[in-house]
Amino acid sequence: MEEKHSGSCLCGSVRFTVRGAIGAPDACHCTGCRKQSGHFFASGNVPRASLAVTGSEQVTWYPSSPKVRRGFCCRCGSSLFWDPAGYDWIAIAMGAFDAPTHTHLERHVFVSEKGDYYEIADGLPQKAQF
Repeated sequence: MEEKHSGSCLCGSVRFTVRGAIGAPDACHCTGCRKQSGHFFASGNVPRASLAVTGSEQVTWYPSSPKVRRGFCCRCGSSLFWDPAGYDWIAIAMGAFDAPTHTHLERHVFVSEKGDYYEIADGLPQKAQF
């Protein structure tokens, strides 16, 4: 039986389903992710072909750089997607998934940009950049 995961934004206007496993998530501490999410942004990568979105007309895309756009619900503001141009995968916010996800945080990235108000003390690998 194929693994299947579902999730949504806070208001439920955007729902998604992923067929297959969620890639081991990382926690991004870059300035962009912190400002978008209010803290660090934990996400897992999934193949684009395995993602189905209902309510996609409610997703607003913000081009945060020439290479990446960030998707959020235009009704409730939930951060949902991190979408790099030219790749066959998309990152989905771990907090948007319904439990269980059957995965665990793998590493921290862009720790050189992390906020000064917290420490990373979980023992996972930390990378200064990506």
